[in-house]
Amino acid sequence: MSDRYGELVIDGEGATMTFVRHLPYPIEAVWRAIADPEERASWFGETAIEGRVGGAIEMVPHETPVPVEQKRMTGRILVWDPPHVLEHEWKQAIVEDGVVRYELVRDGEGTVLRLSHRGLGVRNAKGFMPGTHAFVDRLEAHLAATSLPGWIERYQEVAPHYPAKS
Repeated sequence: MSDRYGELVIDGEGATMTFVRHLPYPIEAVWRAIADPEERASWFGETAIEGRVGGAIEMVPHETPVPVEQKRMTGRILVWDPPHVLEHEWKQAIVEDGVVRYELVRDGEGTVLRLSHRGLGVRNAKGFMPGTHAFVDRLEAHLAATSLPGWIERYQEVAPHYPAKS
């Protein structure tokens, strides 16, 4: 499988999704794309972030086919270490509470992004894998200043590469 695909690690009833991408952009640009509300809104969705440990985060993803109150994500920032780590709670009506962590490492003139989401149940993690992949592809397109792939279309394209939800 290509290194563009995420990895799912199952531990009993829980699972952790991890995506690692080598991005040919400076670490500061990648940080802004994930931590600046205006930039994040362009590839993920409406976002509010209080940039500090204990600060609130709230996001409503674009394009996902569920009602706003089901897709709204809220939480507290657990780690705020610009431009290296953003970690926050993930509280959303449709899944178990979890934690999302973005780790950025300078790699020459580029950046290695390691995105993990832990705390989901196995079935929900399997459902989130292609959706998270689609969002990471949208992040890359945003950084490249190219057209963003449609989330639904990208989800459908990558879903066969991930374990089925059942």
